[in-house]
Amino acid sequence: MAIIPSVKGTRDFYPEDLALRRWLYEHIRAVSESYGYQEYDGPFIERMELYAAKSGEELVKEQSFVFPDRGGDLVALRPELTLSLARMVAQRSGSLPQPIRWWSFGPFWRYERPQKGRTREFFQWNIDLIGVESAEADAEIASIGARLFQSLGLGPEAIRILVNDRQLAERQLDGMGIAPGLRPAVFRLIDRRDKLSPQAWSAYALEVGLTTAQLDDLRLMLENREAWKQSPELGAFFEAAAELGVAEYLGYDPTVIRGLDYYTGIVFEARDTAGEHRAVLGGGRYDNLVADVGGLRLPGTGFAMGDVVIGLVLEAAGASPKLRTSPSLVLVTTFEAETRAASLRLCQALRGAGLPAEWYPEPGKMPRQLKYADRQGIPVVAILGPQELESGSVSLKHLPTGRQITCPLSEAAAQARSLCGLA
Repeated sequence: MAIIPSVKGTRDFYPEDLALRRWLYEHIRAVSESYGYQEYDGPFIERMELYAAKSGEELVKEQSFVFPDRGGDLVALRPELTLSLARMVAQRSGSLPQPIRWWSFGPFWRYERPQKGRTREFFQWNIDLIGVESAEADAEIASIGARLFQSLGLGPEAIRILVNDRQLAERQLDGMGIAPGLRPAVFRLIDRRDKLSPQAWSAYALEVGLTTAQLDDLRLMLENREAWKQSPELGAFFEAAAELGVAEYLGYDPTVIRGLDYYTGIVFEARDTAGEHRAVLGGGRYDNLVADVGGLRLPGTGFAMGDVVIGLVLEAAGASPKLRTSPSLVLVTTFEAETRAASLRLCQALRGAGLPAEWYPEPGKMPRQLKYADRQGIPVVAILGPQELESGSVSLKHLPTGRQITCPLSEAAAQARSLCGLA
């Protein structure tokens, strides 16, 4: 019988894959909590109407997994978390202490064409600051992303956070005579600039309603790297980022606009300097979103980062960690069936002393058991042979160095801890 394949666009997390995801989560948690952010989460399924109004046509019509529940209501596997966050805050907007600093890491789903850097199921870090309407709040959020990159071993030579201001872009579009009704389409046009060929992008621009003169003006706008000086918000943002010590990670880029419709101010994306990946993380300011889902008006800013692309960036930069998949620090050997009870007792004594330990369940030759421990990355092997059992001792072999000692069983935990560098 053929093996049934996994669903297209999903991933199997073998222990080594899960170890990497857990390592990433721990770095995310440490950085988030260092800024005082609290962990939260939302449901994996939401009503489709939550996304329909504010996420943008592409996300709703092309990228969401949508289906009717048994009651006939349209629901969706969550493609993002910001709207769930806004709904949760709206439900308690009169009672939550402000400012609200929350973060989350969990699974999401988007119906996209699977390719390098994109899967249909992925894990994502979301972090948001709600209740503060200032460029300094945006800078704090962006600095958290920079600190995460720093903690992962990615310097500004490997990855940069590119920043723009939607309000500045709105003023620039005003100067071109582009009607307000066209703005959402023009923002999507800008967002797709590096996804399309120059010819296809120009054709798309004319298709959405721009004139040839407006298209020429738009090209000039996207090439002007000094326009940020016209934005007081961006000036304050970069000044605050310098105070937070992350200025070297940041830069202005007029092509960064973000495709979702709810952004209202400063927006940003992280991109690897090699140009392989478009958005390692992305986010920005959304001052009306909580009110749009029925709550009070609460300004907010935040970003999201998926686990797939950051994994590829780490690999390309040579910064992927070498991780142990086994939690065990000690393997207790089994010489013969009659010694299993003694092996089990020693295992439990080691665990009771706070050392993760496992026993080799079948009697076998010592090289086979040592090979198992080495492949699992277990540093210490406890050998309970006939001589050790007769003398009430145990031999402990430290595989990384080859060092071996013999000690009384009562000292096994302390000696194993010392060999592991935990004493």
